[in-house]
Amino acid sequence: MKAPAANQGKQGLFVMVLFVGTAACTKGRAKPEPPMTLVRPASQVVVKTTREPILDAGQSTLDSGNPAIECPLAKQGIHTADLRPFKDTEKYIAFLERPDRVKWQRPDAIVAALALVGNETVVDLGAGSGYFSFRLAAALPRGSVVAMDIQPEMVRHMHHKAMTEGVQNLHVVLGKAEDPGVSQEADLVFVCDVLHHVPNQPVWLGKLADEMKVGARLALIEFKEGKLPQGPPENLKLPRTKLIELAKNAGLVLDTDKPNLLPYQTFLVFRKP
Repeated sequence: MKAPAANQGKQGLFVMVLFVGTAACTKGRAKPEPPMTLVRPASQVVVKTTREPILDAGQSTLDSGNPAIECPLAKQGIHTADLRPFKDTEKYIAFLERPDRVKWQRPDAIVAALALVGNETVVDLGAGSGYFSFRLAAALPRGSVVAMDIQPEMVRHMHHKAMTEGVQNLHVVLGKAEDPGVSQEADLVFVCDVLHHVPNQPVWLGKLADEMKVGARLALIEFKEGKLPQGPPENLKLPRTKLIELAKNAGLVLDTDKPNLLPYQTFLVFRKP
């Protein structure tokens, strides 16, 4: 039995298959990711009834009345068909976004402690799932966030999340392990639980300081020493004195020190003089 026309119209208005977003993140004729469905406001709905040819990297099949979709991976020559499937990274994303993390990570308190005016450009280095990136974007109504990570799967996840949630002031970039690659437009560089993963910390921080503009700030968050219920192995931890030494040797000066802000982590903010 054929469904009434009114019901067909309602389905067309509220269900969108995100073929467009997937195609935008696929270069050449590589097999696209499995389509996703999601509920959207009627004003933002795009209904595709036939498959359109995949365009060059950075182009979009959306009509001129909608913003273009640019895939950060395709722009850098990364084929999504070569990446691990979403299901293979779901566990790691779930670990980063686990509900109990908010109790000790205190993300809202961290964002407040950064004392953002609202029009800054913030670079989140090692953004992972975007745990802080999306919170920072919400605190910057006239500014923007550049979320950088060296894992293509995390870049893909953040890019899809920003598109589906309509976060327009968050831009995702695939970074390089050996070079922070921070633009001089950055007013604040945010590095949380990342520095202890860096092999050559003095060189990496030196490059970062060179890339920062005068007056820009660097927020460093790392786990404290001692037996804690969260954090990396003891041999990977960076004590507060070591963080200050590394930043000072890179040419930065201590601007803010909040030792009691977080139960398990050190919170320091440096500035480039």
